[in-house]
Amino acid sequence: MSIKNILIEMKNMSELMVDLAYSAVLFNSKDAAEEVLKLENKVNSMNYEIKKESLVAARSYEDAEKLTALLEVAEAAESIANAAKDLADLVITGFKPHPVFKMVMSESDKMIVRVSVELDSDLANKTLGELLLVNRTGMRVIAIRRGDSWIYGPDKNTLILPDDTLLLKGTEAGADLLEKLASATCSLEDIPDELEEDED
Repeated sequence: MSIKNILIEMKNMSELMVDLAYSAVLFNSKDAAEEVLKLENKVNSMNYEIKKESLVAARSYEDAEKLTALLEVAEAAESIANAAKDLADLVITGFKPHPVFKMVMSESDKMIVRVSVELDSDLANKTLGELLLVNRTGMRVIAIRRGDSWIYGPDKNTLILPDDTLLLKGTEAGADLLEKLASATCSLEDIPDELEEDED
């Protein structure tokens, strides 16, 4: 990967880690915390790769000056990732957030869930555009883990496959619907095309 592509990947990962880490603490989700720890290792590895690529790419003092700015961006992304890991570690070690923290964070009313798509799930072998999950459940897919690789910022053309792990952000009610859909305990026919909003 080029330095540019590595930086893009680091940016995407660090942003995702922040969402995951706060949700892990707020909802005491060890699943989300574990995802943060896995991503933090990858971000650290990518920062190391950027340093190596920069050493190879610098052919002059001027090149080194230009690459220094990129290295600082990479260091900043790694710092964000490390801070997210610190939050995740609290959950792993059994930290229970103070009620005031939950009161403050509850204004966003958003959570992140991780679901695995079963073979006979209605989610399998369909694109996000076909599923209309945001309309139906209020949940947005922010990343997909497929084996050892990740798909960030999936769009309407992204195909969901059996055994994919979806990371979604939305409401608690929507999270419950997604877990049922992914595990094939309910079907898309059971859910209206448009989410009925009874709040706001």
